[in-house]
Amino acid sequence: MTSTATDLRDIPFRTADGGTATLAQYADKVVLIVNVASRCGLTPQYEQLEQLQRDYGDRGFTVIGFPCNQFNGQEPGTIDEILEYCSTTWGVTFPIMDKVDVNGESAIPLYKALKQTPDADGEAGEVGWNFEKFLVTRDGSVRRFRSRTLPDDPAIVEAIEADLPR
Repeated sequence: MTSTATDLRDIPFRTADGGTATLAQYADKVVLIVNVASRCGLTPQYEQLEQLQRDYGDRGFTVIGFPCNQFNGQEPGTIDEILEYCSTTWGVTFPIMDKVDVNGESAIPLYKALKQTPDADGEAGEVGWNFEKFLVTRDGSVRRFRSRTLPDDPAIVEAIEADLPR
């Protein structure tokens, strides 16, 4: 990744309530950043994301969801509708941020930086679809997992566990 951990942690993004946050607020945590959507065939991944949150949240881990409507309009609702859906349908307790664009000119700066990270095949660049995952470790390094890699995939779970306090 070209930007430093400090750079990545200092990039502001909007919260669901219209405030501003940065990853610096989560610097002591292992963070799984995911572009989420409510009307996607991969939407059931919310269940596994929430299970990761429940399994590891008290050990210094969090999922952060960024709703995105860039892939076939699969996240068309307002932020309030999205929050309600996540809560009532999937029991989501992890933070959901404001709706964002992850690709193109209008991509938020955080995603512009994250997309520099290559996946396991060495491919960086545009987010391919909903539910692409970026794991940011406590030292600020980033690992990228494509959309079809399930949240409970051993590669993700092992990377989380490897960086959590014992």
